[in-house]
Amino acid sequence: MEMVGGMRLAQLFTNNQEQLLTEWLPQQHAIAARRGLVGEAELRNQFSQFISLLMTALGTAERVDFKSLSWQEVRAFLAEMSSQRARQGFTPVETAMFVFSLKQPLFTRLRGTLKGDPATLADLTWMISTLFDELGLYTTEVFQASREQVIVRQQQELLELSTPVVQLWDGILALPLIGTLDSARTQVVMENLLQKIVETGAAISIIDITGVPTVDTLVAQHLLKTVAAARLMGADCIISGIRPQIAQTIVHLGVNLSNVTTKATLAAAFVVALQRTGKSVTAGLAHDAARGARAGDGFDSQQAE
Repeated sequence: MEMVGGMRLAQLFTNNQEQLLTEWLPQQHAIAARRGLVGEAELRNQFSQFISLLMTALGTAERVDFKSLSWQEVRAFLAEMSSQRARQGFTPVETAMFVFSLKQPLFTRLRGTLKGDPATLADLTWMISTLFDELGLYTTEVFQASREQVIVRQQQELLELSTPVVQLWDGILALPLIGTLDSARTQVVMENLLQKIVETGAAISIIDITGVPTVDTLVAQHLLKTVAAARLMGADCIISGIRPQIAQTIVHLGVNLSNVTTKATLAAAFVVALQRTGKSVTAGLAHDAARGARAGDGFDSQQAE
């Protein structure tokens, strides 16, 4: 019975493909036009592919089962279309309407073809409704999964961009942190810092938390983990940006930072780092730099003793 029903649906598509396209296209074009990303020619091509795959699946399957192997190419087409629309900025409803907007034209053609056979009309109407509901829900599932992948990738990119490791001086790195420091970001911080230590052979790393709004027990633990990881790579750490409020919070929380050098500002931490590496900036550096700039002698701004 289902094989016969599937073949009847395939025949319905074959006999009415142009009429179905004519009724389906305006609604899809209106949705695509709002996004400005899919033209009429591409919509026609997508429709033709979709109908062709549908007819093949309906005509060859023993039963109309969207999850069966016979419908693999239909699922692959819908998955690609849904993923593409997720990247283009369509909504889940607009994506699902690619399928759902075919139901009404199909019902209209079906009633005209089977108006003298109400039993078959009822059976095929139910089959179309059930099948296209499955197709539409599948596009929504793929769309949601694709959108989540996009969000995760964007979050990862933001994490990497928000944790730059800067080489302040030969052997001295700085890691300015801005925003909340959670477990995921701590992992990115560690990886970036350790990689930079390996690349530069730095002996001192300054972790500046001036831009971290609050420090609780969890944030303090993340900082200590980062310090410990850097020490294992042979680099000592200095934490700068300890504001009065943060200092009071750390004391109240009982967090032990006694074995970590802390400074109120990045400038103060940089001075300590220079001292530990046996370097210092002379008072005449700015004067020499200005004189060198005037003379055009290529003065090196990293001159140090």
